[in-house]
Amino acid sequence: MTKRVLIIVENAPVPVDPRVWKEATSLQRNGYNVAVISKVAKECTKHYEVIDGVHIYRHPMPNEGDTPLAYLWEYTCALFWEFLYACWIFLRHGFDVIQGCNPPDTIFLVALPFKIFGVKYIFDHHDIIPELFLTKFGNKGGLYKAQVLLEKLTFWASDVVLATNESYKEIALERGRKDPADVFVVRNGPILGSFKAVAPNESLKHGKAFLVGYVGFMSAQDGLDILVDVARHIKDMGRLDIQFTCVGSGSELPRLRKMVQDKDLGDMVEFTGRVPDAQLLEILSTADVCVNPDVPGEMNDKSTMQKIMEYMALGKPIVQFDMKEGRFSAGEASLYADNQNQVPDFAAKILWLLDHPDERKRMGELGRKRVEQELAWDYSVPKLLAAYKRCFDKREIVNSRGSAKA
Repeated sequence: MTKRVLIIVENAPVPVDPRVWKEATSLQRNGYNVAVISKVAKECTKHYEVIDGVHIYRHPMPNEGDTPLAYLWEYTCALFWEFLYACWIFLRHGFDVIQGCNPPDTIFLVALPFKIFGVKYIFDHHDIIPELFLTKFGNKGGLYKAQVLLEKLTFWASDVVLATNESYKEIALERGRKDPADVFVVRNGPILGSFKAVAPNESLKHGKAFLVGYVGFMSAQDGLDILVDVARHIKDMGRLDIQFTCVGSGSELPRLRKMVQDKDLGDMVEFTGRVPDAQLLEILSTADVCVNPDVPGEMNDKSTMQKIMEYMALGKPIVQFDMKEGRFSAGEASLYADNQNQVPDFAAKILWLLDHPDERKRMGELGRKRVEQELAWDYSVPKLLAAYKRCFDKREIVNSRGSAKA
């Protein structure tokens, strides 16, 4: 019997969201019929298309906000469209499982009505939202308490949880009170066959001796303002031989570009915005050092960042702040800046690596080997399939009980 899955993701379009796309295509290749609901975006404008056998439905969304009320409006609109699309897909094709990928922790509300029909809910835990809220807004008022409640309700509604690392698994067990048998660690490693280094392009250094690279989202918690201050610090030291190139998009991008202008760093720092994958690979392959300036704090301490493992897959040494999951992922492939003395120490770590090419090579080789042997996406696929087997086994048990009563 065909196993039908509906995946709902709000904060990034598909197939742009790498984790969701890897999950969807892995399930499809293993015999699942997969549909995805995500948002329309600049990169993904079609409201419906089929890619690699995965059916993708996209709904309209307001622009990303940066205030609590703006987020509330954004989430409300998304919830309306997600439920409408889910009803239509259920009536037309049907599905046995809904997988909700946060943020936000409201997608379980779409799944609840379908539980009447035996549909199971898998929670794919991308971000710890209470900690993310504190990082963005810094208070524990009513909206924060609402996030805590929504997280509890999400775990309560979930039949199975996909945790991105051991820290998130611990949250599911302790805060979510989930049975350990229902929690699966599915790490977000890169696909080695499609994410590999290409020939460097020295012109990307804009005449400089070195290139420092960054890729990722650009929100308040991602620390790109710290990186701009690091570049200013390095320039003030008289080092004019370094180019910083940051790839990605997000709500902070306009402010960051203005910071570069205000701090007179236009000759040293470039924010490219989102670029095609081939251009991204060329930039990172050319980089001498890659950076992860995520703001030290509880949320980033417990979260695994995809960019770290992408840097490692390309054999690049890394500089980042000293946080639990970042250190677990990178190990000796990274130097760790002081979380308190942020700008001077981060700058010092970058300069030390640039001035020690042999150490850069050694660290890069260690990182690539760790991804190849432990962290690549191929190692996560069996765990993803085991999580789905657990969910479908639960569904069959319920169905068999219903048949027995009849």
